Amino acid sequence: MIMNVLIVSIVGGLLCLDRVFIQTLISRPIVAAPVVGAILGDPYTGLIAGAFIELLWIDRIPIGAYIPPNDTVAAILVAACAIESGRVLGQLPQGLIAMAVLIFVPFAYLGQQMDIWIIRGNEKSANDALQKLMDGLPPGIARKHLFAALKTWLLSAGLILIAIPIGIGVMTWGYPRLSPQIIHGLELVYGLLPLIGTAVALNTIHLRGAIPIFCAAFLSATVIIHYIRSY
Repeated sequence: MIMNVLIVSIVGGLLCLDRVFIQTLISRPIVAAPVVGAILGDPYTGLIAGAFIELLWIDRIPIGAYIPPNDTVAAILVAACAIESGRVLGQLPQGLIAMAVLIFVPFAYLGQQMDIWIIRGNEKSANDALQKLMDGLPPGIARKHLFAALKTWLLSAGLILIAIPIGIGVMTWGYPRLSPQIIHGLELVYGLLPLIGTAVALNTIHLRGAIPIFCAAFLSATVIIHYIRSY
């Protein structure tokens, strides 16, 4: 498990870099979470977790100075902790995935504050790079870019590295001790999440066309099929 946590933290930090530097959309939850799931041997759970988180914030677009919640961090944590907790407990019920979503959704807002802090710090680096250019020192500009990328990766990877063991500990200790009523409630939450995501996706149809609706329909159908197979 320790090696898995380290690998996920390293890869997760690299995926988070896409939000600032690379911007090829590999940081989207629908991509990042299945990647983490594949690393941990359960891409299906990663896809479900990624689809849940993708739909929750699909209407939050980074326009102008607005910094959206860091859904990449949230998706990675939900996928990793659900899979590893299920491995420890010997099963991965729907309620455990819902529990992971409820625990780690706030981390998207924590990641948002981290992104704001990074961007504000990069403003100073940008001014220093401009001064290096005026002084005729191009190598200094390259070092500023590399330092900014390294800082973003370290902070993202560090947040993931700290949060995963804590999340696994809380979930593996807490879930077996929940009453049947609470577990049933978590299973209902698992079924309601696609509906919430569909409502958010409907709100974005004028912004991104029909793609969010197809994503929501896919997730809803997957959850329904999973329920049918369970019973």
